[in-house]
Amino acid sequence: MITKITGQLVDLTDDAATLAIDPFEYEVLVPDFTRRYLQMKLQETVSLHTIQYIDGNVQKGGRMTPRFIGFNSEIERQFFELFCSVDGVGVKKALRAMVRPVPDIASAIEQQDVKILTTLPGIGAATAERIVAKLRRKMARFALLVAADMQSQGEAATTSNVVDETYQVLLTLGHSEAEARRLLDGPIASKKKFKNVEALLQAVYDQNQD
Repeated sequence: MITKITGQLVDLTDDAATLAIDPFEYEVLVPDFTRRYLQMKLQETVSLHTIQYIDGNVQKGGRMTPRFIGFNSEIERQFFELFCSVDGVGVKKALRAMVRPVPDIASAIEQQDVKILTTLPGIGAATAERIVAKLRRKMARFALLVAADMQSQGEAATTSNVVDETYQVLLTLGHSEAEARRLLDGPIASKKKFKNVEALLQAVYDQNQD
């Protein structure tokens, strides 16, 4: 099984990254928090920790397609696999749901905060209860180790955290998920460094006045 892919990030959509590794290009599905980090890395060489799964339904005669899913770190990959193991979640729902960084989701599960979990796309109250029941005793290491791993990435991690926090603020202000992503695309593409949420928010709203 391929567990890590390194290549030039040549394209990034809402749910997938394309990495060029001569002579091939690989499409890697990514959760939204990974996509936001990768926005700062277009045309650069990046590494994604991956899992593979087969997409399709053989019982209905559909085509079976092998796919990659990628993450910034090994521990984020491990968390995703655990999250998928909950009854009623699965790969596709987990990909859609993981719009927050892993430490945020892990902390909500550990604290049995069903209300926060139900704000994740596609996660209803019953599913949130099942997630808490199955995973709450397994979350401490994710909250701690992911934070340490991101810290080791230095300035890039700091910028990523600012983007994540600004994204959540935009949602709180009433913007949809798609609109919040669109508003962030411009400032992030500028490759400027934003030291805090206030600076990035200012750039977001300044661009709309141009």
